Amino acid sequence: MFKKLEDVAKKYDELNALLATPEVATDHKRMIEYNKIINDMEEIVLKYREYKGYCDELEFIKENLKDEKDNEMKEMMLEEKYEIEEKLPEMEEDMKILLLPKDPNDDKNVIVEIRGGAGGDEAALFAGDIFRMYSRYAERRKWKIEIMDKNEIGVGGLKEIIFLIKGQGAYSRLKFESGVHRVQRVPATEASGRIHTSTITVAILPEIDDVTQVDIKTADLKIDTYRSGGSGGQHVNTTDSAVRITHIPTGTIVQCQDGRSQLKNREQAMKLLAAKLFESEVEKQRSQVEGNRKLQVGTGARSEKIRTYNFPQGRVTDHRIKLTLHRLDYILDGDIDEIIDGLITFDQADQLQNMVN
Repeated sequence: MFKKLEDVAKKYDELNALLATPEVATDHKRMIEYNKIINDMEEIVLKYREYKGYCDELEFIKENLKDEKDNEMKEMMLEEKYEIEEKLPEMEEDMKILLLPKDPNDDKNVIVEIRGGAGGDEAALFAGDIFRMYSRYAERRKWKIEIMDKNEIGVGGLKEIIFLIKGQGAYSRLKFESGVHRVQRVPATEASGRIHTSTITVAILPEIDDVTQVDIKTADLKIDTYRSGGSGGQHVNTTDSAVRITHIPTGTIVQCQDGRSQLKNREQAMKLLAAKLFESEVEKQRSQVEGNRKLQVGTGARSEKIRTYNFPQGRVTDHRIKLTLHRLDYILDGDIDEIIDGLITFDQADQLQNMVN
C-alpha cells in the first residue's frame, strides 16, 4: 500500500510542477485534464503526508524518550506517543479506502425509474411514497429533480415515474437503491385489517452527459409521437408532444411526455435510451468481474429484493446489510443517509477484502 501511496504522491507533485510550465499553462485542454487529476488525488496525498508526519513525530519521540531525565516531560512525551499510536491504524484504514478504484460514474447525475410491481393500486401508492422519499432526500442535499415521464392512477399513486436528479455525487449516493422495495401494510380499502405485501422496482442509471458516447445509429431507432396524458386542466397537451423511441436491435423502449415540447421530450428520451443501453453494457462487464466476489451489496437487478418497509412495526430493513431501523416515518420523509452510509461502508469493506484475497 505504501509503495502505491508514494507513487501517487510523486505523480501529484509532477502534475503540479507541469501546471507551472508555459507548455501546459497555454494549453487549456491539458490544464483542465491535469487539474481534474490533481483534485482527484489531493485528498489521499494530503492524508498520506499527514500520516508520514505523525510517523516522523513518533520516531522522534521514541528516540528522545531514551535520554529524557525530566519525569514531567517524559510523561507528556508518553501521552503524545500513545495518542499518535492510536491515530495511525485509523488513518491507515482511511487511506486504504481512498486507494480503492473510484467509480467513474460517481459524480454523475442519476436517472431514477420507479415502477409499481405486485399489488395493484397498493403498489402504485407505495411507488408514490418512494418517489416522495427520494424527492425529500434530494431537497435535503440541495439537488434538483426533473420529471421525465409519469403514469399516474386515479387514487393518487404512480404506475411508473422516471425522473432525473441533478446534483454533485448523486449517483455515488443512490447507486445501491436499484432493486425490489417491498411494503407491508394494511391498505385503506382493507376492511378486515389484514396486512398486504406489495412491491415496486427501482432502477438507478447514471446520466450520460453526451449521448454520442453511446453508439446509437439513427437507422436502429423507431420514433413515435403521441398526445401526452394527464389528469386534466390547462396544462394537458393538445399536440403530439410526447415521444416514444424504440431501439430495434435490443427491443429497448423509452418514452417521455412530461416536457411541454416535442423537442424537449425527444432530447430526454434519447438521454434515457443512452443510459439504458450504457447500463446494459456495463452490467455484462460487471457480471464477469463480480463473479468472483464473495460479498456484494447487490447486483442492482430489478428482481432482487433489497428492502422491506413494514408499517405496522414502523421499521425498515435493508436485507443486504441486515440493517433494521425503527423510524419508518423519518425514512419515508427522506432521512435515508444512515442506510446509504451503511451500504457504502459495506461495499468498501467488500472491496478491501478482495484487495487482500
